[in-house]
Amino acid sequence: MNELRMYINGEWVASESGEYFEAQNPATLEVIARLPQGTRADADRAVLAAHAAKPEMARLSVWDRARMSLRIADAMEARVEELARTLSLDQGKPYHSEAIGEVRAAITGFREAAEHVKFLETACFPLQDPHKRGWSIRQPRGVYAVITPWNFPINIPVEYLAPGLVMGNTIVWVPAPTTSVCAIKLLECIEQAGVPKGALNLVTGPGPVVGNEIVKHPLTAAVGFTGSPQTGRHIAREAAGKPLLLELGGNGPTIVLDDADLERARKCIAAGCFFNAGQVCSATERIITTPKIHDALVEALVEEAKNWRLGDPLQPETTLGPLNNDAVAEKTDRHIWDALAHGGVVVCGGSRAPEFGSRLFYQPTVIDRVTPDMHFHKEETFGPVAPIMLAGSDDEILEWANSSGYGLVSSVWTRDTKRAFKFAEALRTGIVNVNDASIYWELHVPFGGMSGTQSGIGRLGGRHTLEAMSDLKTILLDLS
Repeated sequence: MNELRMYINGEWVASESGEYFEAQNPATLEVIARLPQGTRADADRAVLAAHAAKPEMARLSVWDRARMSLRIADAMEARVEELARTLSLDQGKPYHSEAIGEVRAAITGFREAAEHVKFLETACFPLQDPHKRGWSIRQPRGVYAVITPWNFPINIPVEYLAPGLVMGNTIVWVPAPTTSVCAIKLLECIEQAGVPKGALNLVTGPGPVVGNEIVKHPLTAAVGFTGSPQTGRHIAREAAGKPLLLELGGNGPTIVLDDADLERARKCIAAGCFFNAGQVCSATERIITTPKIHDALVEALVEEAKNWRLGDPLQPETTLGPLNNDAVAEKTDRHIWDALAHGGVVVCGGSRAPEFGSRLFYQPTVIDRVTPDMHFHKEETFGPVAPIMLAGSDDEILEWANSSGYGLVSSVWTRDTKRAFKFAEALRTGIVNVNDASIYWELHVPFGGMSGTQSGIGRLGGRHTLEAMSDLKTILLDLS
């Protein structure tokens, strides 16, 4: 069992308290490492280190920071298998079908940030006064507090770390406690690439302690967070007045209309429900369909569910690993029990599968006759469940789709271009995938929630994150 360290001011250190917490493999519940139980004093020390590193980061040219990002990608490339194995052991996702892909996506994230930042052009604009000239530049915000979740513990951090560093910010990063081993392995690669001392600091421990400290710290300039709406609202209060980039999850509706290509839709919808055991913010959380296609869709999804194989995440045949932690497993239980109590029908699955290694394994589940008064409609489940809702008209479909309170990602299946445009423009989500899975996304595409929903503030993806993690400065020069 490894006893690991945090990373503060360019050094691997224990917590000032000397205390540790244990990391468990969710597939076996075996302890795989001991991690420092960070304190507010540790978090304060990390913020001070990041603050002190600002001048050095600011002195680096855009091309210098781009080369640094490429070196990080190279260091990760040399350790793909190690990173993916750690990801499987720490998070629970299948090594062959998911973990390798996540690591490669994170490598791409560093490479793309290096390219985008070199061509992030700003404006030179005309002025009324003929003796003046005006232009804008982008500058780092300063010390960034970054807090990341456990469902994609390699790639989601990179969505903040890569753009944050190439824009010249310094960062204090608090990862989810249940996947902090992944964070340490990722930071080893970043250290290997020669990031300036203090530019990136990692503090492990409970979010309400170390996360709270870096968010409200007076030297923290801005905050990036991916996680639950409840935590996001708390962070927004604690960071009042600071720029926020918050991705707060969704309850993505997938709409299957009468004329959908069911043969293609069935595989994409199943992937949206069961990929990463449903632990995806853009997961297919609700499937809304019509009477004409309902029965065939239910039958098709039951058949697709049989193709997702539970088992040891390190084995090549496994395509569905365990849930990451007890809280998400208990929420999946609660949502299924609530649906059954209100008239829902479990068509397949519906319970845990501890025979595969631990209490965190969950059967791929299809549940029919879900209605708007159920938890499945009103909350994000984050489990391997396909909840099916039967609506009577296009207007009712749109009403249900837009009434959950979330607004991150949706999907529409139809061969009719007019109906596709109608739904795409009417759905209150930041992304609408037409004739593809709700989880489809590319790293440079803007990703985030709609205003007035619980799904966050701002956009991740490509140049959109670079812009969000920098200040736009206007310079006016008088030539008279």
